[in-house]
Amino acid sequence: MNIEFNEKYDVIIVGAGHAGVEAALASSRMGLKTLILTLNLESVAFLACNPAIGGTAKGHLVREIDALGGQMGIASDNTLIQLRMLNSAKGVAVQSLRAQADKNKYHTYMKKVLEEQENLIIQQGEVKEVLVQNEKVIGVDTLEGCKYFADAVVLCTGVYLTSDIIMGNFRKNSGPSGFSPANYLTKNLIDLGFEIRRFKTGTPARIDKKSIDFSKFEIQDGEDEIQPFSFLTENLTYEKRPCYLGYTNEKTHKIITDNLHLAPMYSGDIKGIGPRYCPSIETKIVRFKDKERHQIFIEPEGLDTNEMYIQGMSTSFPPDIQTEMYRSIEGLENARIMRFAYAIEYDCINPLDLYATMQYKKIQGLYTAGQINGSSGYEEAAAQGLVAGINAANYVKGKEPLILTRSNSYIGVLIDDLVTKGTDEPYRMMTSRAEYRLFLRQDNADLRLTEIGREIGLVSDYRYECYLKRKKDLNDIIELLKKRYMAKELNEIFFNGEERVNAGMSLKEMIVKNVLDIKDIKEKIKELGKYSDRELSAVQTEIKYEGYLSKQNDMIKKAEKQENKLLPLDIDYLNINGLRLEARQKLDKIRPLNLGQAGRISGVSPADIAVLIVYLQTKNSKKQ
Repeated sequence: MNIEFNEKYDVIIVGAGHAGVEAALASSRMGLKTLILTLNLESVAFLACNPAIGGTAKGHLVREIDALGGQMGIASDNTLIQLRMLNSAKGVAVQSLRAQADKNKYHTYMKKVLEEQENLIIQQGEVKEVLVQNEKVIGVDTLEGCKYFADAVVLCTGVYLTSDIIMGNFRKNSGPSGFSPANYLTKNLIDLGFEIRRFKTGTPARIDKKSIDFSKFEIQDGEDEIQPFSFLTENLTYEKRPCYLGYTNEKTHKIITDNLHLAPMYSGDIKGIGPRYCPSIETKIVRFKDKERHQIFIEPEGLDTNEMYIQGMSTSFPPDIQTEMYRSIEGLENARIMRFAYAIEYDCINPLDLYATMQYKKIQGLYTAGQINGSSGYEEAAAQGLVAGINAANYVKGKEPLILTRSNSYIGVLIDDLVTKGTDEPYRMMTSRAEYRLFLRQDNADLRLTEIGREIGLVSDYRYECYLKRKKDLNDIIELLKKRYMAKELNEIFFNGEERVNAGMSLKEMIVKNVLDIKDIKEKIKELGKYSDRELSAVQTEIKYEGYLSKQNDMIKKAEKQENKLLPLDIDYLNINGLRLEARQKLDKIRPLNLGQAGRISGVSPADIAVLIVYLQTKNSKKQ
């Protein structure tokens, strides 16, 4: 017998992983009464795989989440055990922060944030049905027999939908790390018209720190002088832990190839599609047969545990083969496995069923975010959760939705890719996916997005004041560099009196021409001493790449013309003369919001876009 609670919510969030947490915080901080339901309160913001935040392109997402008023960057800064800048030897566009976080601390921190958030109720429970009336969502029904009502629902179910843990021929209906799966919601989603797919991901073993010979590995320390994730974090103080670099070898590879018939990926026991860019070790050995060794990293799970994460060696081999395989690594000869590696299969939806707002096309007020949409990674999930939470709140308030674009954020690229191109494998964000990546750097995320977050209502007064001060400081530094001429002093300091710096060049021009680095002159110019290295570095990037950024801005403006040409949602694509059959079918299914989005759909050609332009012009002429 179901209990119907009279207390009505504005927004209900289903799932409290990284997507659910950001969605719930966004909705509640925007003033809406929000309920977040989770299978287990111990799994709130749980780092089920590697306890790491950020990485290539993912670090950009974290900075953008932070700039919009989200929580992930702040949580990472507060639970650090290591921080590094990836690709520091490469261009600024591809440099990304990566943090090793304390797994238990991160979960505890985020759970406390949820518990203390005004307008937010947290409850343990399993949703079995989304309640819909007249093609509008009205609430959810739980397995425990409780009905909760709301005007908007956001599904953030992660990898828990009918999930199976797999090791060799062992298969268990389970969520990650032994948490219970969600076995009842998939059927309801099918009934609601969702196209369900089966994806797969995996995780490596955790090994007892005491059983590792670290002398055989190359130590990988974090960086001391480095910028944090959050623009609000002023000083980073934390207890640091190193990671370690090692390699597989010929013996490792032989164990794997000799036992491939026992690997579920190759025996046919795993049907789900796995991630291309984070493959299992057996897939690496098969795919790269000529490679003599593969990198692995030994990474700490936290300060309060001896568990060490073996990055680069995820597998679904049976336990005995796993033990033999890990012990073939130099330094792991006596390794004691505390948790065996496993693969996990789970249900997810086709993201082509979504609008760029994250709303399901067939039901008003129903949103989805995170791995249920076919993406992978904590950061991708959190980014979608933030946008879904914002749009669920805007929907309830009757306000215009937030649609981030490919030209203003990596989050916009992520969502646009999912809802216009779809994905046949777990989607992972990479810098190569962004066509304007020099503009979408991690150092300027606040300049790109904080005003948007402020307008939405997620950026606090304090955060906004920090942003305005930083913006003013950056402008002041640029003006100072434009007006200051120091040829004589610089020739004395850097070139032993030899006149290598032209007297007519300002400091700004010298930076443009790579004559000097801004940090070189920080100590020589009193006015620069009051600014942080983060601000000086950001200014140097803007100055150095001024010409390229100007060209990229021109490209963005041209692209925006297409993005601004909106397509009515009620267009009958199937009956537009001149469109090819494939284009008609794709456009009818995806229902793009504008011409730019339409042009990015696989199967829609430039000729089809030309037909659409003529169609819109004709339609507008008839109206007039």
